[in-house]
Amino acid sequence: MTTTPVPTASHGRFLTKLTVIATLGGLLFGYDTGVISGALLYMKDDLALTSFTEALVVSSLLFPGAAFGALFGGRIADRLGRKRTLLMCGAIFLVGALACALAPTVAAMVVARIILGFGVGAAAVTCPLYLAEMAPADRRGRMVTINELMIVTGQMLAFAINALLNHLIDDPHVWRIMLAVAAIPAVTLLVGMLFLPDSPRWYALKGRMDDARSVLNLSRTPSEAAAEYAIIDEHTHHMLSTKRKPLTILRDVPWIRRIVLIGCGLAIVQQATGINTVNYYAPTILEQSGLGVSAALVATIAVGVTSVVTTIIGIVLLGYLGRRTMLLIGFAGVAASQAALALTFLLPESTTRSYVILACMVLFVAFVQMFIGTCVWLLLSEIFPLNIRGFAMGIAVFVLWCTNALISFVFPLLNSSLGSTGTFGLFVAVNIVSWVFVYRMVPETKGTTLEELEERLEVEHTDRFAAIPETV
Repeated sequence: MTTTPVPTASHGRFLTKLTVIATLGGLLFGYDTGVISGALLYMKDDLALTSFTEALVVSSLLFPGAAFGALFGGRIADRLGRKRTLLMCGAIFLVGALACALAPTVAAMVVARIILGFGVGAAAVTCPLYLAEMAPADRRGRMVTINELMIVTGQMLAFAINALLNHLIDDPHVWRIMLAVAAIPAVTLLVGMLFLPDSPRWYALKGRMDDARSVLNLSRTPSEAAAEYAIIDEHTHHMLSTKRKPLTILRDVPWIRRIVLIGCGLAIVQQATGINTVNYYAPTILEQSGLGVSAALVATIAVGVTSVVTTIIGIVLLGYLGRRTMLLIGFAGVAASQAALALTFLLPESTTRSYVILACMVLFVAFVQMFIGTCVWLLLSEIFPLNIRGFAMGIAVFVLWCTNALISFVFPLLNSSLGSTGTFGLFVAVNIVSWVFVYRMVPETKGTTLEELEERLEVEHTDRFAAIPETV
């Protein structure tokens, strides 16, 4: 009787090692975006921030930093490889963290945050790409979403470290230590990536088929590696038979252009949930609701813990539910929880009201992280064709960070003009529109190899353009 070869312990150890090291980029992404929420409470006085410069400090990491980091990071990942790009990210994270911690003025802080943002944006593109291309098809969802888990873990660590340092160090300059802590995982990422190979898909893209086979053998049984190698070889040979630049492909191939637009739409709706209004401004919102600074920082840890726990639940649910189903549940839950949050702000001010606001924020975060955060980054790592995968994901994540920056910059201004009820009521309407977009446009990607998925999307979306002559 023939038996199916089972991956050995060494295969599992290799996949675990590369997942832990590569997702340090996600951890840094989370820490560097989350730490500013607590640091702002001290930085406002130390650097004499106004409402405008406060918004500038927060949003400069996102735009132009992370936005252009994503745009150029995708191209770099295609040209130099996923590994070298992550090495570059580690170096940028290290330099950026130290520059932020030492910044003497608002202008210096903004420049340092832009540098740090470039690393955040490039890592946001490259980490999920690397994991998706390294993972066997049956483990791809779990491995890629570990990066999302590391992002929210980084945010939780930022909230916890902010509260701990606030408790231990009675110094108005404590925000500098909060920002400097990010240097530790940056060094670990930089060193760890030196010992990992690049992805088999990138090796194939560069015609290095022997290297592609060797990497597959590190994480698959011989028969599985041979079968996947054959698919990659055939797919890559067909793809490389026409040498065209990414922009030319986008211009000339309607189905690819449509998939890239869907990816950009996913990026927009993920940020349009308003999740980063909580990540960046939770302590400020809670302080304004009546809690003291210390209580607001401690209460914000609940948001971080919720993000981590619900992301783990979301990763488990991915084994049972399709990506589309999870997104539809998520956007419905987000709209409902934001409606409750908007109404809570109408209650008379009291400590009880502050904690009801916190409870609504926790519920909102739970729906985003369990159903939306786990799926959007996964879908973006899956849906784009190999020959422009880094470039296309760079465009989508560029759009994501631009949306993030816009919402983060506008939120304090909206909150002051419309009030909290009006602001979160506006988010309710936006998330209803997002639900409709997912229902009408987003494909299901569960259960197929990247190459099989690409072929299926080509057939499905070429049919929609059958009546449109394609430019060659």
